[in-house]
Amino acid sequence: MELKLQKKMFFLYLPENSGMNLDLTGKRAVVCGSTQGIGRATAVELAQLGASVTLVARNEEKLKWALTGLPGKPDQRHNFLVADFSEPDLLREVIGQFAAQNDVDILVNNTGGPPAGLAIDAKPEDFIKAFSAHLICGQHLVQALVPGMKKSGYGRIVNVISTSVKIPIRGLGVSNTIRGAVANWSKTLATELAPFGITVNNVLPGTTMTGRLEFVIKSNAERAGKSFEEEKQKMIQEVPMGRISEAEEVAAAIAFLCSPAAGYITGINLPVDGGRTGSL
Repeated sequence: MELKLQKKMFFLYLPENSGMNLDLTGKRAVVCGSTQGIGRATAVELAQLGASVTLVARNEEKLKWALTGLPGKPDQRHNFLVADFSEPDLLREVIGQFAAQNDVDILVNNTGGPPAGLAIDAKPEDFIKAFSAHLICGQHLVQALVPGMKKSGYGRIVNVISTSVKIPIRGLGVSNTIRGAVANWSKTLATELAPFGITVNNVLPGTTMTGRLEFVIKSNAERAGKSFEEEKQKMIQEVPMGRISEAEEVAAAIAFLCSPAAGYITGINLPVDGGRTGSL
């Protein structure tokens, strides 16, 4: 499949005399699931703000391609790690070796969601597989990288989850369950790590045009006996802003939470959903 650069980018530009500090110069960020969608857009955003970015994904060729699209100055050193979240032990080994040689300031914990389907139809192993890919892998990443954050007195952990942690989404039974577990894990970590200057937050994308959303729309359409476009329009009608967001809009929120300006924000769930979620 041919990969193309996104045409539209949303960078957090501010006037030079602004008091808001979004500068990530000298910071090292690890961004998971960073060859496409929200993960890739986040890597670009963090690089634009000055961070050196380490991309993490399972496909080496796609990682090499994504690496060439990262903006940067001579003092920024971007690189990548090959790791598969379906193999937690391998991820632990890879990230452990990296952390032994590099102090990381920012972790964006992002991976594709479990397959769509009703909770009642899911097999026990479906829940185990999703729990491993999302929470266990997240735990490996945090345990490897937090010591460096503690040493520097600066740490930002952002988990990209889903608005389902506020209101479960129909047809995503396994995802709803596991995302909720990750959200509570994150809140617990936020309390434990706050004394060390480390913040832990969740960003909850709504309807964002990624490969994952296309898959969900297709699955819902097939179950309902409708066309892809009909199901897409139905989804758009649920969004007060009347459109599906770009991945870069979610990335901008993630980048803000990674910045010095967000140093007193921790333990929150931040929906980026155009107002769709029907709760506070």
